[in-house]
Amino acid sequence: MAAWASRVPGGPDGRRTLWTALVDRAGSGLWAAVSVLYFTYVVGLSAAEVGTLAAVSGAIGIAGAPIGGRLADRLPLTRVLIALQVLRALASLALLTTDNYALLLAISAAGSLGDRAANVLTKLYATRVAGPDRIRYLAVNRTAANVGWALGGLAAAAALTVGTTAAYQWLLIGDALSFIGAALLTLRCNEPPSPSRTVATSAGPVPTAKPATPWRDRTYLTYVATETVLFLDDAVFKVGLPLWIVHVGAPHGLAPLLMVLNNVMVVALQVPLARFGATTSAARGLLLPLSAAFALGGATMALSATGGTVLATVCLTASAVVFTLAEMLHATVSWELSVALAPDTAQGTYLGVHGLAQSAQRSVGPLIVTAAIATGPAGWATFGTAIALTCAFQHRLVRAAVARQALSVPPVTVSEH
Repeated sequence: MAAWASRVPGGPDGRRTLWTALVDRAGSGLWAAVSVLYFTYVVGLSAAEVGTLAAVSGAIGIAGAPIGGRLADRLPLTRVLIALQVLRALASLALLTTDNYALLLAISAAGSLGDRAANVLTKLYATRVAGPDRIRYLAVNRTAANVGWALGGLAAAAALTVGTTAAYQWLLIGDALSFIGAALLTLRCNEPPSPSRTVATSAGPVPTAKPATPWRDRTYLTYVATETVLFLDDAVFKVGLPLWIVHVGAPHGLAPLLMVLNNVMVVALQVPLARFGATTSAARGLLLPLSAAFALGGATMALSATGGTVLATVCLTASAVVFTLAEMLHATVSWELSVALAPDTAQGTYLGVHGLAQSAQRSVGPLIVTAAIATGPAGWATFGTAIALTCAFQHRLVRAAVARQALSVPPVTVSEH
């Protein structure tokens, strides 16, 4: 255990944040698995009302990323994170107090705001506490989060065998308690140094330059737009694979097995793969194999519809493997480039805008994937090719920025110790 702990970048604060990720995601796994069922069977909402609730709260939650990033550039990061965890806990508990649809919308939106903001600030904290080892640390953090998510999902599955109203309510309470636990763990973390916040004294000059803003940075905004496309692997697993399994007549039980395969691969391989994107130029280089992975994933999805059940099962499993590989490669690339392209004095604000990409994908991703399904095999081939071309475009887009950094910053490799 001591040897493992010594290999985690960020020292004691880095290790505490791993426990925070584990606890946080375990609670999220409890709730994500049963949220639709809770609103349907406990609250009594119709399918249309549940869908509207998710869509509206998700759309409002998009603002959480830039708001959280902006606050983190002006206030102590740990205090903002604690406040967000408390907000998420209160929102979860508040859902137990009403069946009024308008109130449920407002409460869900508040929780969504907190969730999106906390995701961005967790990444920012890791960037500051781990320093040059941020890529390895974020990979370890993502592994811990996936373990927590799996534990929460297993606990929710066990609770669903009971199926009573009380069981659903206790799962929601467990979700709230996980956020309280995450807040208490964050309370023990030290505030990392922030280049965006300086203390002015009477003896020193008063800063006059305006802080950098991503909203005027065309390269960064274009980069964020391409990131929205590259995050579509999330929609493939949540929507595309389950629906396509039904469409091609593969065994329905394959869907959860492929989700388990995805989770196991991320836990086992995310940290080893992170070493290949340890520098900004290396991360940019990964965009080329990432492009190939997306193209191959689309091709195998299309091929799964051209034969019988056996071919469909083999091709769908291959698609899950390839899209999971793409997910892990993109995570490494995205972590590094989103930070490297941001000025040190406005990291929070820039990462907040970068968080819009994943939020936007959650809204448009299901629509794009269902369009590919409706189009058939050609739709999946086009889907994979379009994302592959976006990877190539991003590779060219960030070239100048990566070259500038190579001239001004000495290369840093990920420590294996």
